[in-house]
Amino acid sequence: MADKVILLDFYPSMFGMRARVALAVKGVDYEHREEDLQNKSQLLLESNPVYKEIPVLVHNNNPVCGSFIIVQYIDEVWKDQSPTLLPCDPYQRAQARFLADYIDKKVMETGNWIWSEEGQEKEAGKKGFVEILKQMESELGDKPFFGGNAFGFLDVALVTYSPWFQTYETCGSFSIEQNYPKLSSWVKRCLEIESVSKSLADPDNVYNFYSTLKKKKRGL
Repeated sequence: MADKVILLDFYPSMFGMRARVALAVKGVDYEHREEDLQNKSQLLLESNPVYKEIPVLVHNNNPVCGSFIIVQYIDEVWKDQSPTLLPCDPYQRAQARFLADYIDKKVMETGNWIWSEEGQEKEAGKKGFVEILKQMESELGDKPFFGGNAFGFLDVALVTYSPWFQTYETCGSFSIEQNYPKLSSWVKRCLEIESVSKSLADPDNVYNFYSTLKKKKRGL
């Protein structure tokens, strides 16, 4: 019997995009269900009763929650389907997980300050964000991908923020491509992988989503 795979998701979410990318690059067939986060489905509430958040992967009626946990689960369950996302070497695997955690703790926080705050908070977010990009560009070095020659776990972790880069740049008045050319080239290489590019949100749609949130925040 074929696996039944359902992904509970929200289109602009970088966390949901991680699950979409991992499923796509592994060639896993699944049913995509877009969630209204203001009116969450009963399946989402039942599948993730702790946080009640997307993404949730429901595999043969068993829910798996948390974007990185989902990516690792996909890599393990469909281990016979290339590519392997996590490094085989235990140390490299630990390093990839450490940097992925760093990305989530820092990129999300500083990026939110850039698009949602004003004044000193926005400038602090911008300063922190560009420092993170500098760190990640140093980590990338001259490698095609973070894991080496092949697209892998850490690439999944960061590339799903790339649809938000346009919004960060517009709100923060800076250019990622100009200041971080290696990172910009890496994004372009990732987008050349069809399974990756088709799984990411359109940057213009992300910016429109941001604009709507901003108007609501201002009460417009």
